Amino acid sequence: MALLEVRHLNVQLQTRDGPALAVRDLSFELDRGQTLGLIGESGCGKSLTAMALMGLLPEGARVTGSIVLDGQALVGQSDTMLQNIRGNRIGMVFQEPMTALNPVHSIGKQVAEPLRLHRGASREQARHKAIALLDRVGIDNAARRFDAYPHQFSGGQRQRITIAMALACGPDLLIADEPTTALDVTVQRQILDLISELVHERQMALLLISHDLGVIAQNTARMLVMYGGRVVEGGPSAQVFTQMAHPYTVGLFAARPRLGARRGERLQTIAGTVPQLHELTALCPFASRCGVALPACDSQAPIASDLGGGHTAHCLRLEGPRQQGTPQ
Repeated sequence: MALLEVRHLNVQLQTRDGPALAVRDLSFELDRGQTLGLIGESGCGKSLTAMALMGLLPEGARVTGSIVLDGQALVGQSDTMLQNIRGNRIGMVFQEPMTALNPVHSIGKQVAEPLRLHRGASREQARHKAIALLDRVGIDNAARRFDAYPHQFSGGQRQRITIAMALACGPDLLIADEPTTALDVTVQRQILDLISELVHERQMALLLISHDLGVIAQNTARMLVMYGGRVVEGGPSAQVFTQMAHPYTVGLFAARPRLGARRGERLQTIAGTVPQLHELTALCPFASRCGVALPACDSQAPIASDLGGGHTAHCLRLEGPRQQGTPQ
């Protein structure tokens, strides 16, 4: 049994246009020491997936399907039970550290809090462990800065502090949701290297969420490409990048800035706009923007096509007798 098993997860939100499925039929497994990346445009359901795993969805959200952590079902559990999971068995690094940290409490108190709450540590024990964690994630003079406040640190340092908070109780699963947003390139690399080191060191499972293809390629062994609330392609990261099969994955990769591009050269873009949640149906969510769509895309939902080696893609062009070649 894998550490984390997600089966047919659906997240329905209440919108001003009525109920809308923001995550549709999502399934994956993740074991200790394994790394999985979720990638896609803003609004594709990546962060909502993380919130569903943490039990932190907005009020009125409805979840169906199953989330099982180490044999324990999480969907439908009480908030009290989920509070025992959050920060204890599952740690999360949020994408904006300044909003993840409480501005009126010292950073030391915030790192120590999970230890007192979940581990029953005394004030002195929690302080000692928190200082060790802050030192491990690269906060200089951790003991002296234990009582400092978030605004006294740089963006990169604040992100390191949130990592220390997430790791305080030695979680089995670490979720990193866009952990390098708004950080400069050098600091981004430092943060990602730190997360990679800690995952290997502690044999945690890692779910890394990003819109950056490079981040996913360099930091995860497997990946899922999401669009319109559902997975459109997935598999070993190296294989997905070298054998992109879904038109959305191809378009996402083509839109990347390229080294050596001529000055003034325009980036490639994906035509159209991301559909609103209430506009999504059981059909392919990318069909309206796809340059190689088939007539059947307007009436028939694609199923997962096995491309070998654990690589799958949901596209009618890849299915049986309808196959007409991988889009270029």
